[in-house]
Parts: sequence; structure tokens; C-alpha cells
Amino acid sequence: MTVKRIIDATRSDFEEMSSKDLIESIRAAEGRAFIAEVVVVNSPPVDGVSSPEIAAAFGADMIVMNMYDVEKPTVMGIPSSRKDGTVTIADVKRLIGRPVGINLEPVDPESVTIEEKLRLPKGRLATKENLRKAMEQGVDFIHLTGNPKTGVTIRSIKMQAKEFREEAGDKVVIFGGKMHSAGAAGEFGAQVVTPEDIRDFIRAGCDGALFPAPGTIPGIGVGVVKKLVSAAHEAGGLAMSCMGTSQEGADVETIRKIALYSKMAGVDIHHIGDSGYMSNVAIPENIMAYSIAIRGARHTYRRMAMSIAR
Repeated sequence: MTVKRIIDATRSDFEEMSSKDLIESIRAAEGRAFIAEVVVVNSPPVDGVSSPEIAAAFGADMIVMNMYDVEKPTVMGIPSSRKDGTVTIADVKRLIGRPVGINLEPVDPESVTIEEKLRLPKGRLATKENLRKAMEQGVDFIHLTGNPKTGVTIRSIKMQAKEFREEAGDKVVIFGGKMHSAGAAGEFGAQVVTPEDIRDFIRAGCDGALFPAPGTIPGIGVGVVKKLVSAAHEAGGLAMSCMGTSQEGADVETIRKIALYSKMAGVDIHHIGDSGYMSNVAIPENIMAYSIAIRGARHTYRRMAMSIAR
């Protein structure tokens, strides 16, 4: 059976997809797949609804939850039906009918002090134990990446990618990379990630690589990103451009430019970050504007209007 393009897929389609199907569904969309990142530990900007629901309602095909703790799973804005008060990835999927992933952070012990490492909750670290818990909680994809000042390095991502692939097999889609320095010395500007790093991520077991979108990091233009995209494709992986420097809170014209620059560079997946007015979700109008820029009103409004009962 032919896998539907992600821009056409319904809740029931996603429920039937394996991780390999999801990868092919993304590829089939020809540069129009769209991920929105949300912070789930902060209150959403609108009462009575969660940040994942807002991002989904404004056009995202997939949601990646930042700061989700697999040991103490919770998503602000979603009441728990359990005695322990937890809200899991599976609960979010039931509400939005889209693939849901999380960030897990492969902190490099050589790049941070013990005190800094201890500030990061154990349930957010990229460990095999946390991967297993995420899979039990219903995760569809994992981002091996780092938040600001966490000390995640290119080296630690490569090491963890290999371990994660061995542990997950083909049950989870894995992306590896950085959208900013994450506090690692020497990994900033155009050196945040290189084409060779991209190839290494995929050789180590990642299904795709993530990197800064053009115009989001000093020195990262369309030409630089084109080389990163080519490296990912040559290695057989997907390429994801990421807006991770709070420009998701910029004006609509800036959002459209970054979207089109990313498309010019040839990415398979577009990512918009989690900081709008504060760290929870991008300005909703910017999510919609980005979607319209890369695939037009037809596909954007379909995704926005499509019932999860389908």
C-alpha cells in the first residue's frame, strides 16, 4: 500500500504508520513537512488548551515537545486522568491526531560542570533508559539535540545516535543535530554543524539530521544550508532546517523569508521553534504563515481544519 504524503495524512493514517512509513510520508511531501516545537512545562498562552494543541491547530504536521521529562511526564494545559497526575505523549497524540516526538539531550560530561549537568532533570537526558520510557509512552520520533547552555556537543550526539539506534531498532524515527551552539565551546556560527557531522549522524543511525535554518545563526546562509542538505541526502537521510533562536517570535515577513530560504536550500522538513512571547509555543500566526509560505493555503487550511475523527 502506498503511504500518504504527510500533508494529506489523517489521524487514522498516522496510527497505521510504522517509523519507516513516516519517513516515506515525509519524503513524499517534497519539502512541505512541517514540525512545530513546544515547551510543555510552561503555561500555554491561551487558557483551557495546551501548547501542542495550539501548534497543531495552526498547521503543524508533527509536534516535538521540549523539556518533556519521561520520569515525570506532564504537559501544561492538559488535565491528568491519572492518580499520579501524569500526562504522557500518548495523551497528546489522542488529542491532536498527529505524530509526536520529544527532545532528549546527550549532554557531554566534558563540556559542562557537574553542577550544570545536575540542573538538567534526569528524565530529559539522552539515555537508553529514557528512550525506553519514551517508547512506552508512545513517542513517534526523537530529537537528539540540546537546549541553550546544556553542553550538548556534536561528539555526544554521534555517540548517542549509535546507542539509540541499537536500542530502538526501527520502532522510532531518530533525528540528530544542533540548531544553535547549546553552550558547547567552538560549536557556534557556521561551525555549529558541518556536512561531515551530518553524514556522521546518519552513519551512526539517525534517520535524519537537523541544523539551523538560513538566517537563524550568524554565518548560516542558504549556501551553507544547501551543503548540509546535500550531505544528509547523500548519506540517505532526511534534512531538517530549524528555527531555534526565538525568531519564531519575529514579524511575519521574517518568518516567510526563513521558510522560503529553507525551501531553496532543499530541506525535507521545516521546524519552527517554541519561543513566541515566552517559551511555550511560537506566535500562532507565525506557525500559519510559515505553513502557507512552504505549501500554500490549500494544504495549510486542510491541516488546520481536518478532524481527528478522520
